[in-house]
Amino acid sequence: MNTNMIRTSLRSMLIKCISLVNPGSQATTSVCQFANRPGSDPEPPTLPYNKYINAMTSMPRKSDVTTEQLTAYLSENFGSDIFANDVHSACDALGITYATATKRLRDFYVKRGTWNLTVQERLEQTYQAPAAAPAIQVTDREHQNLIPDKDDNFVPFGNFSDVKKVIKSGLFYPVFITGMSGNGKTFSVDQACASLNRELIRVNITIETDEDDLIGGFRLVNGETVWHNGPVIEALERGAVLLLDEVDLASNKILCLQSVLEGKGVFLKKIGKFVKPAAGFNVIATANTKGKGSDDGRFIGTNVLNEAFLERFALTFEQEYPTVAVETNILKKVAASLPTEGSVTEFCENLANWADIIRKTFKDGGIDEVISTRRLVHIIRAYSIWGDRMKAIKVCVNRFDDETKQSFIELYDKIDANVEVKEEDNAEVPF
Repeated sequence: MNTNMIRTSLRSMLIKCISLVNPGSQATTSVCQFANRPGSDPEPPTLPYNKYINAMTSMPRKSDVTTEQLTAYLSENFGSDIFANDVHSACDALGITYATATKRLRDFYVKRGTWNLTVQERLEQTYQAPAAAPAIQVTDREHQNLIPDKDDNFVPFGNFSDVKKVIKSGLFYPVFITGMSGNGKTFSVDQACASLNRELIRVNITIETDEDDLIGGFRLVNGETVWHNGPVIEALERGAVLLLDEVDLASNKILCLQSVLEGKGVFLKKIGKFVKPAAGFNVIATANTKGKGSDDGRFIGTNVLNEAFLERFALTFEQEYPTVAVETNILKKVAASLPTEGSVTEFCENLANWADIIRKTFKDGGIDEVISTRRLVHIIRAYSIWGDRMKAIKVCVNRFDDETKQSFIELYDKIDANVEVKEEDNAEVPF
């Protein structure tokens, strides 16, 4: 290979390198002119050798043009809808590369080669709107009557007077009420608030209950995303009694109420607002267990609650079933409100005695099931429909297994001499 061939090869390599690094620059132009000169003794290039090296190796300087300056130029000259040709024009006018411009416009990107300068503004308005626009109008919430209705059939018993005193005091004093199913835990709180004209907000807790259900969150209303207060926030702002029903069914997500149970209110981190409890606000929880789970499996689904959560309840009341006399009075009041034929006083007394014997046997470990006050009320209601004592009892104890059901029916047959156990003619039942 002769000298001219080597020189030509080197020229080509130099032109390619410089063109790749900085196309269209003064250095590239100068080298190209130098490389293409004819003759065996070419003149030296216009720029010194070290400037060629700098042109190939130096990084481009960071642009001083800000996003605000770029969007202002584009908006003034091309409007809010921007296309690739508009960006190229802005690059020439502001002295920046197309890559830099597209990087500055990434928050306004719509699709390839298209930008919209109002996208970011719309997103900011959507986020800011919830803090000022609740999902329900404030006036609507203020006009809601959350005071429970008084029940004429209610008979005070158990911890009712104590619960009523706590609510009447107006102090923040969280209460935990535990006891067997159907013994009036929730009903007593409901009627205590009714007698005191206090607002009550009841929340039925499940394993799925989370912070969004309790505290609140964003909802889609009329095509707009707005903030909606949860029942806890409603109770805090209104100074109402918050009833957490069946709280032992909750998961560890219930711990979002820790600060609420301390009486300190809660910070709504999604909208940056702190809610303080209004005067009279209190929390009452009901459960079938004491938050330690169900060892005998009777209350499937109950969970072991966090000890720090339980410790925040100052008082714990154990609710028992009413005495025979109280329960008889309850059943008589229920019967009086129903279209029953004849006197049901004897039937109410027999039912109360029957349930009392079953409960005592249950405590002694003789049976695995129990008759609740709620089930006795069901029997009275069934009797008002069929007018047959034994049929009313049967349809209400069918939920138990065959052995337990039969023992309950036989026990009542021994207590009430006016009933007769007989087989029903199912063929006469219309379908």
